[in-house]
Amino acid sequence: MPKRLLKYKNYDIHSVTTVANGIQNANIAAWVMQTDMGGKMLVVALYKVDFTIELIRESSILNVNLLATDQTRLIRKLGQQSGREKNKFKNLPHALDNRNCPYLTEAIGYAQCRVMHSTDAGDHELFICEVLKQVVLNPEKEVMTYAFLKAKKLIRG
Repeated sequence: MPKRLLKYKNYDIHSVTTVANGIQNANIAAWVMQTDMGGKMLVVALYKVDFTIELIRESSILNVNLLATDQTRLIRKLGQQSGREKNKFKNLPHALDNRNCPYLTEAIGYAQCRVMHSTDAGDHELFICEVLKQVVLNPEKEVMTYAFLKAKKLIRG
């Protein structure tokens, strides 16, 4: 039995995509939370060493893509290698929104966001975002969760 209560939580898995000065990047994020009943605000927690954070700080824009269970290959591609050395968008189905920010076309959908401010949160940084638009792309797909990834032995937990 886990000794820590938070090990029982089951998080949805997302990819955060962004662009700054023509440089695109994406990563994996489990800690995304709606903070407004109307769905107009999100908080996104990103690990401080991620290249994605540098680009978001520069551009103040991002898309939060809700991943589906058929996208498990993205855990390694987007979450276990750095965009500083690799173009994560090579062979990755995506398109650009009206801000030239990428979104993942095979995701369940995405929330187009503008960063209002950020705050330090230990080894993560929290980005408080205004949701500009929500787009459902593939409503028939099943949401990828932390428990799903653990069951498939794609992550340790």
